Amino acid sequence: MADISSLFVTRLYRAQLNALAPQAVDYDELAASCLSIAEDDEAGQDWCEENGYPGYTSYASLTDLGWRFPIFAAVEKALDAHVAAFADEVEFDLGEGKLVLEDLWINILPEGGTHSSHLHPHSVISGTTYVSMPTGTSAIKFEDPRFAMMMAAPPRRKGGREDLRSFVYVTPEVGDVMLWESWLRHEVPMNTAEDERISVSFNYKWV
Repeated sequence: MADISSLFVTRLYRAQLNALAPQAVDYDELAASCLSIAEDDEAGQDWCEENGYPGYTSYASLTDLGWRFPIFAAVEKALDAHVAAFADEVEFDLGEGKLVLEDLWINILPEGGTHSSHLHPHSVISGTTYVSMPTGTSAIKFEDPRFAMMMAAPPRRKGGREDLRSFVYVTPEVGDVMLWESWLRHEVPMNTAEDERISVSFNYKWV
């Protein structure tokens, strides 16, 4: 019988943010804060309009949410614990360095909005915590990092094993935090729900 092993595994971390939080994050308060910030952030609104971004993101306008708003400071503290757990899971040898939060931003995706396929260069761990996931809203779609090198390979069987698929869709729940290594390409397909899909994304760097 053949000996078949799995090589170069891609890890995806998923947990409830509050499971490791030193101070529980109130997701109703977090949702209200995201909507309030979006309404007041004229620079962010202008950037979204100029760049054709559907809905709202604070990515290009606000870099200090944790300093401005206590609820985001609580989110950052909780994320630190999860990122440390994930770094241990993937057996990073950080030496004298450490993983620190590089940036954190709000995403509000309305009905019909999408976020095209991308990765997060210059970071080590990226992820998202989910603030509002209305019924019928889009999952997050991950792409096999080997996909561009499969050349003449035939397609995978429909309904095959998750770890052998070219694309994997994961539907998060409110309060979830998901982490992955920043080279992993991902996207948010069209939001088909009438209500807004709200999330907070982030990057960690090695310093």
